[in-house]
Amino acid sequence: MSGASDSSGVRLSAGQRPPQTLLAFDFGTRFIGIAVGDTETRCAHPLDLIDAEDNATRFARIGALVAEWSPAGFVVGLPQSLDGVETEMSRRARRFARQLEARFKLRVEMADERLSSASAQELLSLRGRGGRENKHESHALAAQIILQGFLDERAAV
Repeated sequence: MSGASDSSGVRLSAGQRPPQTLLAFDFGTRFIGIAVGDTETRCAHPLDLIDAEDNATRFARIGALVAEWSPAGFVVGLPQSLDGVETEMSRRARRFARQLEARFKLRVEMADERLSSASAQELLSLRGRGGRENKHESHALAAQIILQGFLDERAAV
């Protein structure tokens, strides 16, 4: 029987990867929504919200989450217009992704985030938590939607 074992001793078939934890980010100039998920269950969950504009505060919080969750990589939402054209926010999100990769030496993948914020706000509204007073919850939920889409897309391949 060929294959390797992962760190838990579970036998993996040839070409099969061990389960990996991923952190995902819905990047914004003030708020960054964060979600966590893994490749085994292919489920994403909202995790946190960073409410800060300065990089020192942002990366200190992200560093604490990296220490806590030990992710194998990151997924960063790539904002684009509905017709797929990149915007100034797209460039900022790509810069954020490069900073994550440089600081934490982990793989970073970009994922289409079109309509993730609108979907998050709609879900909150359906749960009776719509409106400005609950808008902060939408960022982590948007990160969950981005990560879930990423995991679903990888499972279909």
